Amino acid sequence: MASIAEANSLFEIDMELDSLLEQIEEQVESEGQPAEDLVARFQMFCEAHGEKVDRIGRFVRMMEAREQFCRSEAARLSEPARAAAGKVDRAKNMVLYYLLSRDLKKIEGHQITLRVQKNSQDSVRITDEAAVPKSYCRIDARIDGVIWETVLALLPDELSKALEFSVQATRPNADAIRTAVMQNEQVPGAEVRRGSHLRVA
Repeated sequence: MASIAEANSLFEIDMELDSLLEQIEEQVESEGQPAEDLVARFQMFCEAHGEKVDRIGRFVRMMEAREQFCRSEAARLSEPARAAAGKVDRAKNMVLYYLLSRDLKKIEGHQITLRVQKNSQDSVRITDEAAVPKSYCRIDARIDGVIWETVLALLPDELSKALEFSVQATRPNADAIRTAVMQNEQVPGAEVRRGSHLRVA
């Protein structure tokens, strides 16, 4: 059982279970009952499925605990924390894709349940950063003091161009975009939607 869970991914175990179930159904139709070795293999893969779910759940929990520990030691362990978080994200995304692609709400192991759960709030995904209006961006700029004081008093075209050239970086403001969309405003280059995340129970 453990060797099957170790040697196969959740997708591979699921595919084998589908194949075995078809073979069992065919034998029942043709011979009245399935072969004992076929049933035994099916049971082994059922057990392996539960074991695999538990392995993934324990792995996610272990990586989450490691992430928290690493973040508490951020000065020394910032890079391992990012690596652990990345592993958690990849593991969760793999299982989330598995569940959503099969229209499943959850899968249960012997000890752990992996479940699809709606996020508590909508998330902003930037589809075209250049198209997002500046009013929905945070702007980081380094402006000469003389130009800044002059702009505060008056903003002719020449100074407007100087101010534009002084902008070093802009980034979309997710809070402003989310608020605008909640007020039925269209924000070019951005969309707001409710995603899902994986909960380990």
